[in-house]
Amino acid sequence: MTASTAPALKSLPAQPIRLYRALVSGHAHRVELFMSLLGLPFEMVEVDLKAGQHKRPEFLALNAFGQVPVIQDGDVTLADSNAILVYLTLRYALDAGQWLPADPLGAAQVQRWLSVAAGPLAFGPSVARVIQLFKLPTDPADAIARAHGLLKVMEQQLGASPFLAGGTLTLADVANYSYVARAPEGNVSLEGYPGVRAWLERIEALPRFVPMLKSPIGLSA
Repeated sequence: MTASTAPALKSLPAQPIRLYRALVSGHAHRVELFMSLLGLPFEMVEVDLKAGQHKRPEFLALNAFGQVPVIQDGDVTLADSNAILVYLTLRYALDAGQWLPADPLGAAQVQRWLSVAAGPLAFGPSVARVIQLFKLPTDPADAIARAHGLLKVMEQQLGASPFLAGGTLTLADVANYSYVARAPEGNVSLEGYPGVRAWLERIEALPRFVPMLKSPIGLSA
C-alpha cells in the first residue's frame, strides 16, 4: 500500500501502522478492512492463537486482555477493534463524518451497531463459527439461534436503507461485515436473508476491499 491509494486522508502515519492479528479473527479483519478502505499504509504481525502467543507476557504488554487486534501507530498502542475504528476515523479520515457522523442521531445510529458488533454479533455468528473452526465440545444451537435473531433484525433494517445506519457506508457496516460474511462457517445459512446478502455484495464491491480468510467448514464447505 502506498500514499497514492489514500485520496481522503488528513495525513499519513510517519511509518506503516502495525496490526497484530490472527487470520481467523473477524475482529482483526474489520481493522484490516478499514485501513485498506482508507488507503492507510500498514503491516501485519501474525499472532499464533493456537500456540497461545496472545497470552504471553510480550503480547499482554500490548493488550492486557490477551486479545487481537492491537495496533501500534507511532507511540500509540491501542486494542479493541471498535475503539481502533474510531481512532483511525478521527485521526486520519478526511471525511470522518461519513464514517462516524457528528450529529447526535447519526452518531447514535452508528454507536448502536458498534454495540451490536460487540454483543449479538460476537455472541451469535462469531461464537457459532468458533465452535466449528476449533471443534469445541460445545452445543452451537444457542449461538446459531442468536445469529438468526440478529440476521432477522439486519434484514429488516436493510429493507429500509442500503447500509446499517442509513444511506451511506459507516463504521457500523465495517464493524459488522466480517462475521456476517463468514456466518455460514458456523452453520448459519444466509439463504433466507436476501437484503443481508445484497449488503455484503455492496461492501465487497468497494474500492480497496479486502476479503476475510474463508475456512472450508460449515455450510460454506
